Amino acid sequence: MTAEASPLHPTRDPRVTLDDLVEVLLNKGAVLHLDLIVAVSDVPLIGVSLRAAVAGMETMLEYGMMRNWDEATRAWAERSTARRSIDLRDGERVISRMSGGHLLTEGPSRTWRPGTVWLTDRRLAVVRDEPREVLWESELGVVRGVRLAPETTVGGEERLRVRVALADGTEELLSAQDPERLHDRLTDACAGRLDDAFWHTSPTVEERPLAEGRLWFHEPRRSGPLWRCGQGRLTGEALTWKSPMDSRPALVVPTAEIADVRRAANGTSPAGDGEVLVLRATGRGEVLLAAGDSVPWAQALTTAGSLPPAA
Repeated sequence: MTAEASPLHPTRDPRVTLDDLVEVLLNKGAVLHLDLIVAVSDVPLIGVSLRAAVAGMETMLEYGMMRNWDEATRAWAERSTARRSIDLRDGERVISRMSGGHLLTEGPSRTWRPGTVWLTDRRLAVVRDEPREVLWESELGVVRGVRLAPETTVGGEERLRVRVALADGTEELLSAQDPERLHDRLTDACAGRLDDAFWHTSPTVEERPLAEGRLWFHEPRRSGPLWRCGQGRLTGEALTWKSPMDSRPALVVPTAEIADVRRAANGTSPAGDGEVLVLRATGRGEVLLAAGDSVPWAQALTTAGSLPPAA
């Protein structure tokens, strides 16, 4: 005999914000079943029967919904935008497009030049729209290395950049709205041609993440810390975490700064396993994380930080 699932009841939490509601819709979605009758003087006039699924496009696509519409819309948008911003060659296909920039190193100073990063099946380019100018461009055939590299900004904030090594021995540094996605798609587009021997220094970044997946981050806020669900990614260089609503990672911890990793069995975990990962980083204090299965994350963080096995 199976127990009946308890009915859902509305809750009221003054700490919940619009951001939290949108995050739930993007991560999980909601199914609406609504039957409504509008009556005047007890005489039914209008009937409404609504069955709707509301979710982020990634969730919809994960369950096989709206795929044809999504593919057709994305293809049309890419072709339309590309005609205005970048001159596509015959048969050239856009893989990714996002805001970003290129670091100009020629001359006496290093200057970031903002624009739009275009990745096609033939080339990688950074284009400024107004006035229109190709700030930097390279054929994919000469790309020999792709890495994610954390950089400290003038304000002291950690940002992830994308380093690109070319066949002539030069290296370029790009910024991107979603550096992890640009890194992964550029790596896939250059599959079979990448070679760590082209880097000026010995490789310190794993081409593939040590751990990646859904991760909760206990984010400090003015009104008090709040558990948020997002995507975690751990490479040999850094641990990053980003919510679907963030344009860039809200957490960047270089692996060199990881001082300790432990599992708090008595912690309250939003992932439901009762375990919270407590990561201590140099100059940062404790960072609380949670995952559906905390063991692989603990092991990967311990390996990346060259620490003794986690307790």
